[in-house]
Amino acid sequence: MIPDEKRVLKIFAGNSNKDLAEEICKYLDVPLGQADVSRFPDGEIKVKIKESVRGEDVFIIQSTCPPTNEYLMELLIIIDALKRASAGRITAVIPYYGYARQERKTQPREPITAKLVANLLVSAGANRVLTMDLHAGQIQGFFDIPVDQLEAVSILSNYFKEKDLDKIVVVSPDVGGTARAREFSGRIKKPIAIIDKYRSSFDDVEIMHIVGKVKGKTAIIVDDIIDTAGSIIKGSQALLNAGVKEVYICATHPVFAGPAKERIEKSFHDGLFKEVVVTNTIPVNEDKILPGIKVLSVAEIFAEAINRIHNNLSISSLFKRNGI
Repeated sequence: MIPDEKRVLKIFAGNSNKDLAEEICKYLDVPLGQADVSRFPDGEIKVKIKESVRGEDVFIIQSTCPPTNEYLMELLIIIDALKRASAGRITAVIPYYGYARQERKTQPREPITAKLVANLLVSAGANRVLTMDLHAGQIQGFFDIPVDQLEAVSILSNYFKEKDLDKIVVVSPDVGGTARAREFSGRIKKPIAIIDKYRSSFDDVEIMHIVGKVKGKTAIIVDDIIDTAGSIIKGSQALLNAGVKEVYICATHPVFAGPAKERIEKSFHDGLFKEVVVTNTIPVNEDKILPGIKVLSVAEIFAEAINRIHNNLSISSLFKRNGI
């Protein structure tokens, strides 16, 4: 066994977020590993690692964003290829962890897909997982290997600090996101409010009422995912009806599925909210970047976490309010 301090750091990437992988490599001054991730004529995924990884400390950067099944299989096959090539340690760097919204049974005969994906990653040969803003924190407990969850709240809150908005209230879009909103509000030292909502299905939301004082204030809705944008639109409307001056949206993962682009574009046109701030855990295609959408990079915080994991250093300072 090669001692950890003598293992060479190597970074590979699938096809889901190559730009982020290259940005991380630039911060670390490490070349992106040579790998061919392509398809056989019948559509099956073909992986060829084109350099030696024997005994090395290997990180694979791959978000399991849409097309989720394709990118998840790419990740599993890359892990298998590295394992069979005798990599010393394999860390799956998953900026956006897909299949996370079914993390418990809410009705009879439902699967727990977040646990299933955790099992697949461990079975494929991952020794560690590095991710950001899991939809539910308890997903970390689904793994029998170490999991480090980074938080985008430091990046998002710093952006709004610099904007110096007037009379801010930080709003959680639901009761489940209260901890995230409280952390955000603690960083910018502003009060919070909560939207009490009822979700009859994954894309149908009914707003019940607003908990907290919002009248006459600038609201910042803090969420982890923007999927079809239904929640943020109904939440923004409810806040404006409650007397909010203007609404800003910030979220970590810009899934932007289905009608999201059209809904957001119409909302900007109707003056529903001023700006949507997201990160690049998922690449935002050029056709989905509207004038009111701001994309912040998570490359630096991931690069720092990778560097600390590689050198067996603590990464806890990345979660402190005075950290990165």
